[in-house]
Amino acid sequence: MTFEKHVAIDFSKVKPSVMKMNGISETTMTEHFKLYNGYVNKYNECMEKTDALGVDAVKAGQITYSDIRSLKMGLAFALGGTINHEVYFHNLGGVGGKPSGLLEKQIEKDFGSYERFEAEFRGTAMAARGWAFLVWQHDLKRLIVVIGDDQSTFPPHNSHLVLACDVYEHAYYLDHKTARAAYLDAYFKNVDWKDAESRFEHSIKH
Repeated sequence: MTFEKHVAIDFSKVKPSVMKMNGISETTMTEHFKLYNGYVNKYNECMEKTDALGVDAVKAGQITYSDIRSLKMGLAFALGGTINHEVYFHNLGGVGGKPSGLLEKQIEKDFGSYERFEAEFRGTAMAARGWAFLVWQHDLKRLIVVIGDDQSTFPPHNSHLVLACDVYEHAYYLDHKTARAAYLDAYFKNVDWKDAESRFEHSIKH
């Protein structure tokens, strides 16, 4: 078997605005991209090693330790780290403010107001060990804010990522030390709501 390797996105070229943000430095982003590239490489490695396993090794799953368990656990973590960061980087490089269009209307419907949504998202981000997500939940037909405590703590099944905020310390320590609230101020100054709006509109169509 073969698979097509995932190629890391060079966000400094695809979206140069993420290198010139207010309150999130170019140094932070450069280091953050290195971490993201590591997740992409490990995803590819896990997939390659899984493909290379013989039938007997694939079948020999065991809950304490087995090659297939180790690879599948690593795969979930690496894939989460890849996708979470790609959404996060695409979500940045904007001018902040508030969303518009269908996303604005849905936020007002599901949270009462944009201000109530932002308060809940900030509180969730302060409480999270890794990520805060805004997702469109297809079964509930509404937006919800959820926590991701590590790279493989995924949003609920049948949910589509609209907005992601990385709250691991590597995302803000160089700029804000341990002041996560100050980082969240910077995050909201740089949100690209056009990207989030596009993700939301795609999710409700599909």
